[in-house]
Amino acid sequence: MKRIESHLDVKAESYRLNRNYMLTLLTELQEKANRFLQPNPRSLEKLHKRHKYSARERIQHVVDPGTEVLEIGRFAAYDMYKEVPGGYPYAGTVVVIATISGKKVVIMANEPLVKSGSWVNLTCKKNLRAQEIAMDNHLPIVYMVDSAGVFLERQWEVFPDKEHFGRIFRNNAKMAAMGIPQISCVFGWCVAGGAYLPGMSSSLSMIKGNASMFLAGPFLVKSALGQDVDIEMLGGAHMHNAISGVADQFLENEEAAFQWIRDEVALIGERPRAGFDRTAPEEPAYDPEEILGIVPSEPTGTYEMREIIARIVDGSRFEEFKPLWGQTIVTGFARIGGYAVGIVANQGKPVKKEMPPDPYGRPQPPQIQMGNVIYSDSANKASHFIMLCNERKIPLIFLHDVTGFMVGRQAETGGIIQDGAQFVNVQANSVVPKFSVVVRNSYGAGNYAMCGKAYDPRLIFAWPTARIAVMEGEIAANTILLTKKNLSDEEKAALKEEIKKRYREETSPYFSAARLVVDDIVDPRDTRKWLIEGLEMADHNPNIPEFKTGVMRM
Repeated sequence: MKRIESHLDVKAESYRLNRNYMLTLLTELQEKANRFLQPNPRSLEKLHKRHKYSARERIQHVVDPGTEVLEIGRFAAYDMYKEVPGGYPYAGTVVVIATISGKKVVIMANEPLVKSGSWVNLTCKKNLRAQEIAMDNHLPIVYMVDSAGVFLERQWEVFPDKEHFGRIFRNNAKMAAMGIPQISCVFGWCVAGGAYLPGMSSSLSMIKGNASMFLAGPFLVKSALGQDVDIEMLGGAHMHNAISGVADQFLENEEAAFQWIRDEVALIGERPRAGFDRTAPEEPAYDPEEILGIVPSEPTGTYEMREIIARIVDGSRFEEFKPLWGQTIVTGFARIGGYAVGIVANQGKPVKKEMPPDPYGRPQPPQIQMGNVIYSDSANKASHFIMLCNERKIPLIFLHDVTGFMVGRQAETGGIIQDGAQFVNVQANSVVPKFSVVVRNSYGAGNYAMCGKAYDPRLIFAWPTARIAVMEGEIAANTILLTKKNLSDEEKAALKEEIKKRYREETSPYFSAARLVVDDIVDPRDTRKWLIEGLEMADHNPNIPEFKTGVMRM
């Protein structure tokens, strides 16, 4: 493969401004993460006095030292649940992809420091995401259970719907049928329907004194049946190990639990792999630090997407596909961490489309195409490339910076709906693992075509510069105002500012991360690390179905 020739001028004033802007955003990211994730010291001290650990401490005790840990949904519920005292930091559960005893696993740990681990809607969504990752990639999953069950004051948003509490147990059963090991340890409370999660796992342990598991607690049993019974006799660790037989192991303390989990994972045998082509990894030829100075500090600024690719892929080598055609999307083959990948990326600057001579043979000037916009030719190129990667069993990487598909009379008469539909069709039917990185913009149908969350990326993460919405706020405000015929100029100006303010909040990467539209907001320098971890994870699932698209309008 050819090495990308970089033209990035790291001494230019624009580079300095871009880098400083990104560093400011990264400082903000770190500060927000620290505030949101930091446990209350007094609460943590109380927990330790009960010989218990927090969710993150438990995870640290079981993962292999020195290995990568990718946290999924650390900003879940950020700036939400304001009516609940203290909010719901990280939705009361910690989800990571990590390595235990040399094997890649998913860990889902209830956080006893957040409302005793009780569940709200975002807790369900986050735990379902953990199970989805385990199922998509055939990874064992470890459940660290410590939950008081549904947060009863908000039961309506947790209980009856398809993506609510019951889906967790449905997934337990499906994963069992798929042969995916599910290892549960009950560290504390495990109440009501939540008891089915460990009860449907492959192996189950409970900790002496702290663990309890029952469908109805002592108060409900007293109310319903008139029986007086204490927690230990009703559902304690000894009872479930010695009398009911629900549990498999009776553990003295949390330290014993950590060793039990490591031992259980260590026993899991090797499974067939997908077999994606992999060679010896090679670091990029250009300094990954330079990635911080590429995306402009101005939201409408332009840049060369290949400069980003050059600082992510092995050896900065990139075999471009159709480089002279459909240039608002860059497509090509590369390697990341040694894995062969296909890359589909939105170009961040205007391009010139060559035009044929007129009927008299006279040369015509090139057509200028806007950067970050999908035209018919670039849509067709991307569709072709995605099909090519499916034919060759090559995972796909999508780098988002898209404001949408081209609109207007020329685009419509040229068949942009049809070309865009083909792009979305092959995206929806693609069967190889897909990974999405939201670099800057991800608007409207462009988000769909570029493998937004609705199109099943194995991982999707955003840079701090990301903006995700149906359209940009200024355009949305102007469109809405065209429908408001009876407002005065002052009222229109006020409404426009209100809409723009709301869009600024809703397009923020923190808004998306809070609702698990993206798995995390990451430092751009960690993009390569996340992709390598994702590719290694995806290689565990050998089941890649036949690629089919059905009828496509041509």
